Amino acid sequence: MIKKIIEISQAKTYLAVRNKQLVIRQTTAEGPSTSSGQGGCSTQESKIPCEDVGVLIVDHVGTTYTHSVFAELLKNGAAIVLCGGNHHPAGMLLPIEGNTLQSERFREQIEAKEPVKKRLWQQIIRAKIRHQAKLSGKDSDTYKALMALREEVRSGDPDNIEAQASKKFWAVYLPQMDSTHSTSSGQAGSPQGFRRDIGGAPPNNMLNYGYMVMRAAVARALCSAGLLPCIGVHHHNRYNAFCLADDVVEPFRGFVEAKVRDICLSDGVPEELTQEIKAKLLEVLYQDVTIAGFSGPLMVGLHRTAASLQKCFAEEQKELELPEI
Repeated sequence: MIKKIIEISQAKTYLAVRNKQLVIRQTTAEGPSTSSGQGGCSTQESKIPCEDVGVLIVDHVGTTYTHSVFAELLKNGAAIVLCGGNHHPAGMLLPIEGNTLQSERFREQIEAKEPVKKRLWQQIIRAKIRHQAKLSGKDSDTYKALMALREEVRSGDPDNIEAQASKKFWAVYLPQMDSTHSTSSGQAGSPQGFRRDIGGAPPNNMLNYGYMVMRAAVARALCSAGLLPCIGVHHHNRYNAFCLADDVVEPFRGFVEAKVRDICLSDGVPEELTQEIKAKLLEVLYQDVTIAGFSGPLMVGLHRTAASLQKCFAEEQKELELPEI
């Protein structure tokens, strides 16, 4: 069964659990309806079985909830993302117990040899660059350049080919964003073209949101496979609890990038990250993906990749099962 992605971004939303179901109660203001001229309000309530929730994103500081919401969702294997007032992720909650062989798999992951981790990072970066090349267009010079760089990626990527490839990719990602391309607000885009910057102008906000959702889904899949998301194969940061998720998400970024570009080319570059756009970005996790012979929803495919990573740590196989784009 495909798990659901629930995003809460409206004020006056209350979350609770009743009979093992997530209850979402939203209160909205209405126009003046009384003799005194004061406005009324209406309440809508929906229910979703907790076992059907894969990721809960709380993106409004006015949301209230009971303790049982997080406890029950984590019990059912969901990932919970809490955002701050700037709409950026402030933290993530993941299940402590995601697999019956968890302690053994923790040990295998922690004791993984350095050559194994470097080989895994090489596979991840090569897959990421292949995706960037395909998004650049097979008939383009950038495609040829990226595919050539891909072959230069050595174990552990000591030459940082990843950064060189990304520079070439972002330069051609949205060439339509020039003085002739207009945004949805009617204003012309930047004459310098698109520049990838977390705090930059749209559509950077769309990429940020899409990456955040993908990262949460990856972290959830890693926990389900009995792995520690805090111990990475390449990323190492004492303040980052999701280093492994940041490693594994790299080959999946292309799905977000393809979706964002499709939206921009069809509807223009939106200035605001609306509910409609967020809904379109969430569709990425449900689109079909091919991973080592598996064909199905991306959110299900993530578990295939996570399971293959666990087998690599256990030295049961050498190749990660990564997505095609």
